[in-house]
Amino acid sequence: MSIIDRYIIKKFLGTYFFMLGIIMMFATVFDVSEKLSDFISNKAPISGIIFEYYINFILYYGNLFSSMIIFLSVIWFTAKLAKDTEIVPILFSGKPVFRFYRPYMIAATVLMLFSLFLNHLIVPVANKKRLDFENQYYRNALVVEDYNATYPNNSHVYFSHFMEKENKLHDFVFEQFDEQHRIKYFLKARYAKNIPGTFQWTLEDYYEKTFEFPIGTISYGQRKDTSFAFQIEEMAKRQNIAETMTYFELQELIKRESSKGSDLVPFYEIELHQRTSYPFATYILTIIAVAVSSEKRRGGIGINIAIGLLFVFIYIFSMKMMTVASVNLGLPVLLAVWMPNFLFLGISILLFLRSQK
Repeated sequence: MSIIDRYIIKKFLGTYFFMLGIIMMFATVFDVSEKLSDFISNKAPISGIIFEYYINFILYYGNLFSSMIIFLSVIWFTAKLAKDTEIVPILFSGKPVFRFYRPYMIAATVLMLFSLFLNHLIVPVANKKRLDFENQYYRNALVVEDYNATYPNNSHVYFSHFMEKENKLHDFVFEQFDEQHRIKYFLKARYAKNIPGTFQWTLEDYYEKTFEFPIGTISYGQRKDTSFAFQIEEMAKRQNIAETMTYFELQELIKRESSKGSDLVPFYEIELHQRTSYPFATYILTIIAVAVSSEKRRGGIGINIAIGLLFVFIYIFSMKMMTVASVNLGLPVLLAVWMPNFLFLGISILLFLRSQK
């Protein structure tokens, strides 16, 4: 590794961590101004606000937007190199242009691998602490209305209402069917409560019927202790629960929710694939940033930053548009998540070829 390689890598990483610190500082200040009154009114402990919430807040959002921050960092320091005429002797040294890109790609690879590791294993654990703290001291209580789901063994579950503070289901209905889709068991209860951490349930004001040849049985009563192959956490959970799961836990959740026909499966699949697609965007955005900012322009660094922000806006817009298309129009999740990367890969190749000229 040459002196120039070490110089560029040092500039790359130094600028990245400096901009990361500045952006996260502003993000934290804005978040404090929005939530501090709720934290105080709900008597959140100061140690919890700092160590359980904001440390994990910075870890999550810093990693989430790392590709964008890398892009702006490369734009910034490369444009400054061009302004100070430090790039000209490198490009006219007789070596191919891609040799100039090598230290950038080395630094991008380090940050990409680090981001992948954080996305799949570390950040979900931090998110669990952050969201648990937020749910306790900031968010409104969880409410679920008109829940319908199909479970394994030809079972169907319905309830009309759930409130987190009550921690019980209203108008609970459980049905089981045979292989010919004929009902063989029906259970209805005014209230159903799950014993925390178990598959044991307590039913109030229940009615049950079995459909057996030649005649079924009917029973009812005020209270019944029974068990089901599911817990209340599977039915009453926030959409952002996927953010708290590691790679393997999220895969298991997707498999389980798919078997039930849950409408939230696309959201979980998008979360899973974005954890990989976002870090890989680091390569693409780095190439674009170098190609855009390595050319000295009238207007100095400002015009390069403006062009860079335009690319960031288009990239974020395309990501959101593809996500909406996947959820609402049935576009395959894998295609929706990776399409912006493929689009910008083409742009990066064109800009790289132009820089060779």
